[in-house]
Amino acid sequence: MKSKYTYIWPTVIALALAIGIFIGGKLHFKDSENKLFTKNSKKEKLNRLIDYIDYEYVDEINTDSIVDVTVNNILEKLDPHSVYIPKSEMEKVSESMKGDFVGIGVNFYMYKDTISVIRTIENGPSYLKGLKQGDRILMADGDTLFGSDIPNDEVIKKLKGEKGSAVKLQVYRKNGNKLFNVVVNRDVVPIKSVESYCMLTPDMGYIKVNRFAESTYKEFKKALRKLESLGATKLTLDLRDNPGGYLGIAEQMADEFLSDGKMILYTKNKRGKVDKVFATKKGDFENKPVYVLINEKSASASEIIAGSLQDNDLGTIVGRRSFGKGLVQREMDLGDGSAVRLTVSRYYTPTGRSIQKSYENGNRDYYQKFMDRYHNGELLSVDSIKVADSLKFRTPKGKIVYGGGGIIPDVFVPIGSNESEAIEAMNLRFIPHFVFTYLDDQRAYYEQFDKKDFIENYTVDDILFESFVKYSSNKIRLNFYAFEDKIKLYLKAALAEQLFDANAHAQIKSGADDMIQKVLELDQENSNRIDLSTRVLGQEPL
Repeated sequence: MKSKYTYIWPTVIALALAIGIFIGGKLHFKDSENKLFTKNSKKEKLNRLIDYIDYEYVDEINTDSIVDVTVNNILEKLDPHSVYIPKSEMEKVSESMKGDFVGIGVNFYMYKDTISVIRTIENGPSYLKGLKQGDRILMADGDTLFGSDIPNDEVIKKLKGEKGSAVKLQVYRKNGNKLFNVVVNRDVVPIKSVESYCMLTPDMGYIKVNRFAESTYKEFKKALRKLESLGATKLTLDLRDNPGGYLGIAEQMADEFLSDGKMILYTKNKRGKVDKVFATKKGDFENKPVYVLINEKSASASEIIAGSLQDNDLGTIVGRRSFGKGLVQREMDLGDGSAVRLTVSRYYTPTGRSIQKSYENGNRDYYQKFMDRYHNGELLSVDSIKVADSLKFRTPKGKIVYGGGGIIPDVFVPIGSNESEAIEAMNLRFIPHFVFTYLDDQRAYYEQFDKKDFIENYTVDDILFESFVKYSSNKIRLNFYAFEDKIKLYLKAALAEQLFDANAHAQIKSGADDMIQKVLELDQENSNRIDLSTRVLGQEPL
């Protein structure tokens, strides 16, 4: 039976995607400020209207809100990715794209209306002061942080501050039933865009990137070096659900795989100016097997990497057709703390493809086309993807690729059944919260495990599984017992993430990931093919 949740989930995804597609690159206008901002009658008309409302209108009106609405209405007439960022949202948006903020360094839940520490960030401010998993933060500088009437934003605001500034916390530790005070000095806390990395096999590394922020390339290089030190000679780069980010960061990452002189992409602006970007000699993973995972929520910078590799006949793109965003935005300050991200150019893959899907019928239709993928069979069968012969291109080795509406993968992996997608939703929403509740009473037992021992030897038993079924049965309708093995694996992965780190979670969860399993299958086939080739040539040792 299909769950109610299953039908809601695509709508939630589409809404989140509409909000979540990030910017392209840092391009620069060549015009001077004087030329760009000269007076004209259209601008003065808007200024006069605002002034009339400000000074003459019969009622008091917040003209700031009118301006916000006006700006949004103007941008909606342009394209779906030219967006206005109000002053109230700028700090949060900037932090996300910068890749860090100043705080006390904890991941937390609001559990039963109290800040409950999931994990402290290693070597962060709270870690260095001895805070532990499961601790409750009750007060900050004498201000109460618990209670159902305290908004999350207010709680976070009290824990953030200037770098080096001190905050006195009152903490309750359930394990030991003790209340204590600790002074924590705020410091820079990273917001990781390389979500996880691990070894899938003795020679296959895995890196999951969730966005392209300022810090992403450095995070990626650090993860790649670590994996190479562990024996990785092949890589799976997971860009699923990655909405994009900075164009320049995507170019740097693509350069890691492409040899010197290979084109990564080119951009073209309204004046027809073309800027071409080529790979350099500095790549550390050139000419090595790479598999790129994409899906319908991979967009922008994610598509740049997938498209550049595909058009240069390098690696294998695995998954489902990507979102289809081929526009580049530049963020421009509006002078009052707000900003606009305005589309300034289009980008093209090395073969000349634009993968931007049409928005000629407006934003509503644009995002509806994304929703339609859930109902027209495209996510279940590659044959359901509609492509036009006029958008056909060929790579240097003769492979046919298509422009318009996203990157079509080399190897298609269908979306799971309604039930398996419901389990994925559970994994995002219910399982982590359930696991935190469970660990709250069982932390002493799990202290016996280190990460390696947990990954290799721990097994979720029937008692824990039944507890989860009881917890979830009133939240989602599902035949839990038909998916018992998969749910147990997800429970183990969630336990590993809260006990250790996201890398442990990724390593465990890969065992039930259809796309990752397809990569391992393809890699085995390629290895067998190479082995057979050497045997045919008589090169095997005697």
